[in-house]
Amino acid sequence: MAAMLAIAPAARNATAGEEVKRPWVELIAIDGSINPAVANYVEDALSAARNEGASALVIRLDTPGGLLTSAERIVKMLLSAPVPVIVYVAPSGASAASAGTFVTEAANIAAMAPGTTIGAAHPVSETGGSIKGVMGEKIMNYTVSFARSIARERGRNEQWVEQAVHRSAAIGEREALEKHVIDIVAPDLRSVLAQASGRTVQVGGRPVRLELADATVRRFPMSLGQQVLNILSDPNIVYLLLMAGLIGLYFEFAHPGAIFPGVAGAICLVLALASFQVLPINVSGLLLILLGVTMLVAEAFVTSYGVLGLGGVVALTFGSLLLIDTSKTNIAVNRQIVYGVAVGFSAIILGLGYFLARERGKVARTGPEALIGEVGVVRDAIAPGAPGTVFVHGELWRATSDETLSAGTEATVVSVRGLEVTVKRAAPRHSA
Repeated sequence: MAAMLAIAPAARNATAGEEVKRPWVELIAIDGSINPAVANYVEDALSAARNEGASALVIRLDTPGGLLTSAERIVKMLLSAPVPVIVYVAPSGASAASAGTFVTEAANIAAMAPGTTIGAAHPVSETGGSIKGVMGEKIMNYTVSFARSIARERGRNEQWVEQAVHRSAAIGEREALEKHVIDIVAPDLRSVLAQASGRTVQVGGRPVRLELADATVRRFPMSLGQQVLNILSDPNIVYLLLMAGLIGLYFEFAHPGAIFPGVAGAICLVLALASFQVLPINVSGLLLILLGVTMLVAEAFVTSYGVLGLGGVVALTFGSLLLIDTSKTNIAVNRQIVYGVAVGFSAIILGLGYFLARERGKVARTGPEALIGEVGVVRDAIAPGAPGTVFVHGELWRATSDETLSAGTEATVVSVRGLEVTVKRAAPRHSA
């Protein structure tokens, strides 16, 4: 009996030791553009995986592309990662387009879910076409060399990666597996880990055998700061913030003292300007937007018969389309948003300008100026050089006139000077 009691704790300790030694992988999710926030996220995840003893880092990827500079940074981290890295393009319908292609190819193990795509890494100009001239040739040659070096380092299909850059080639998961662009096709993460087990990869110049079939999965979330920066890296969000900021400030200047539009507009504008430090902004596009806004505002104060307004809409639209420098990224402001904002922004500015002009043209209804044109009744007789009094607008005023007006005569106010009004005999009223 004593022997059995002695064996039981030993068995429990052995089981606990096995649980401690059970392999685990760290999982991060990139669902959106490749940008500086995502690069920081990957860097933090790699550091945590190394410090906490993860068997591998898994990146679940679904991206339309992003900044080439951020992709380059992520690729460098993955090629020199201290732990094995698995990039899994998922779920079904996801893609690893443009910059995502480079990130996928840089992983030790590249996997895709059924119904996913990879490729289309051709650099484009601000208008969405090919970059012409010497600069276009330089960018193309560099991108091709960058892509081939990644594929060569990981022993994958260099020729296809070159086609993805040169011809925007894109393929599905089955063709990618056949052409040795990726290593695994799997319906879920557990299947990826099972298929990766038993493979040997190079980590830090040394071979590492993966044993991940029964590995547990721990998620590594983005920090709050990274989440905010990731949101501000969306060109559509940045564009809407810029427009909201300009409208808020215009409304505040047009109606001083409203306060809220000015505060909200200033916050939106500062956030948009902060995003300019992340996204590659085309200065020409930004200047066109500012010119368009200026022309639209000027239309409210200058009689141009619509020339300034039309020019402002055109400048605003073209500036919006050129705002993001797409020679450095394949992401840009959605054109439907651009057209919608251009029409809406123009309507708001011109509408406010119309109401301001209409209010300026109205006769004053308060203060001394409101008395001009009012008809009152003379209380004390008025003669040239001899002021009297007139009751007008519910008040008794000192009055002068160039003609003699007896008490009880109706008189029309011609002008106001201080507390004295000048009147003349009112025109006779005709009954219908």
